[in-house]
Amino acid sequence: MKITVIYGTSRTEKSSTYNIAQQFLAELAGGDPVTEFHLPKDMPNFCTGCFNCFSDPAKCPHYAYIKPISDAMINADLIIISAPVYVFHMPGQVKALLDHFGYQWMAHKPLDAFYHKQALVITTAAGAGMRHAAKDAQDSFDWWGVGRTYTFKKAVQASEWSQVSEKKRTEIVQEVKATSQKILKQRGVAPRLKVKMIFYLMRFVHNKYRYSASDVAYWEEHGWFAGKKPWKRS
Repeated sequence: MKITVIYGTSRTEKSSTYNIAQQFLAELAGGDPVTEFHLPKDMPNFCTGCFNCFSDPAKCPHYAYIKPISDAMINADLIIISAPVYVFHMPGQVKALLDHFGYQWMAHKPLDAFYHKQALVITTAAGAGMRHAAKDAQDSFDWWGVGRTYTFKKAVQASEWSQVSEKKRTEIVQEVKATSQKILKQRGVAPRLKVKMIFYLMRFVHNKYRYSASDVAYWEEHGWFAGKKPWKRS
């Protein structure tokens, strides 16, 4: 399984989310390529709100950073975002990255490739906030059209991996294996109901209101107004 991993911080060995991500990679990669990005190093810029990407992603002023990440996600079977909780949400650098991919939301120009992919959000906290943090990433995955998204949320009751109790580590190993089996069983996945419903809603909005000529032309070009579905392989 080809995997692209985006780590939400530069912490590695001391990070609980990083170490959990390594367990998932050991279960899932099976010798296939793993492409890794570390934030904020691999995408250090905030979105400027220039709207250039909505006409052409290559016009983004940060395209040199965005393109390698975009290419890696398109080529992957599984996309992982692994990040700790910061004040009940994802770290700002993760949000800054996701902001740069607004153009491929179903409200604009989604990519066919994502409908057959899976995604995994790994997030940990010493105490609480995992649900909010995971949703930050899952919202983008759903609106990109990612077929299925799994979340792995764990309160580790520690500020670094070496402080995590043996009991908690045993729980994590078991849960990683269980989640990995679910992912491996879903190869060639079709989108879950929520993703399909977003697609149908956006198809209705684009077709009826035609707010953006560029977006409407994109949907027409793909035949989605005529009944084609991006998750149906021709």
